[in-house]
Amino acid sequence: MKELRTDAWVQWCPGCGNYGILSALQKALIDINRDFSIVGGIGCSSRIVYYLKGSFNVHTLHGRAIPVASGIKLSKPELLVIVSGGDGDILGIGAGHFLALGRRNLDLKVFIHDNAVYGLTKGQAGPTLPLNVKLKAMPYANVHDAINPILLAFVSGYTFIARAYAYHIRELKEIMKEAMKHRGAAVVDILQPCTTYNDLMTREWFEERIYYMDSIPDRSKLFEKMLEKEKIPLGIFFKEEKETFEERLKKAKLYKQS
Repeated sequence: MKELRTDAWVQWCPGCGNYGILSALQKALIDINRDFSIVGGIGCSSRIVYYLKGSFNVHTLHGRAIPVASGIKLSKPELLVIVSGGDGDILGIGAGHFLALGRRNLDLKVFIHDNAVYGLTKGQAGPTLPLNVKLKAMPYANVHDAINPILLAFVSGYTFIARAYAYHIRELKEIMKEAMKHRGAAVVDILQPCTTYNDLMTREWFEERIYYMDSIPDRSKLFEKMLEKEKIPLGIFFKEEKETFEERLKKAKLYKQS
């Protein structure tokens, strides 16, 4: 663990789910034992790039982590390349890039720190906050419908789709490892409390609702899982082997790996 840590001060609020994500990611990277690069956008979650010693990590522009990571992967295909950002960064301003990655099936791993708010900019409604919900820093209730990251990833073409919970570090580590081992575009939606601004989705709120699925659901059952109102399923929702973007480029003679 010490070999992976930097000397940077970890700048998150006490109790933030990002601590659990950082710990699980460190443990998963130790088990995987590959050279890696982490790319973050803008937000509390994206500061994770300062806390891990990758081959080279990048703190890039708001919503632009995926295209930067794509460039790294295509130029250094031997690297394990991870995108780490919040729901606002990846599913808000970065949503177009999120869709494009699914279409391409480039071998990137996207870890969404999903707390349903823009924490760094003081608690505005994030893309995954449900309609008509009002949190402590919001002057009025949310007027937007929520994005469902699992269904959006599915219709976009991701070949590995999972959901985890930030405070369950052991289970989160194992799901991260499965995403890292997968060949193709992988996304893990990581539910996490924001202890400062999200006064609804607290630790107690999550742990009354979350449960782990026994197995990967049949494709036809995916929408049924998403329609559950009182419970939140965790685990791997979808996984398939499919030609990657790198392989498509090679076949078209547009890409030469050094």
